[in-house]
Amino acid sequence: QVPLVESGGGLVQAGGSLRLSCAASRNIFGINTMGWYRQAPGRQRELVAHIISGSITNYADSVKGRFTISINNAKDTVYLQMNNLKPEDTAVYYCKAVADIPVRRDYWGKGTLVTVSS
Repeated sequence: QVPLVESGGGLVQAGGSLRLSCAASRNIFGINTMGWYRQAPGRQRELVAHIISGSITNYADSVKGRFTISINNAKDTVYLQMNNLKPEDTAVYYCKAVADIPVRRDYWGKGTLVTVSS
């Protein structure tokens, strides 16, 4: 079973919005952090935003004020609302979950492509 399933990517014009979703498999226990990373062509993967213990959020400076990360009550689905998108936001967006039961383990989704046209 795929541990993380992402959805919501696509093509949007600059200034537009998209909402990404990532659902964790029920086989993953003890998730304490979920977040989004992105990787543009020729660049390293970078943190976009993550949420710790269901409430503590952290954002990359480049997306502050434009992107919002949230999580559902069960803490197994994370969302990324992306507003005022810019061409430089174009990348493959990956969901990541960190679980610590019984030991720390990182899980990654397969990625979803976001393309912002100018």
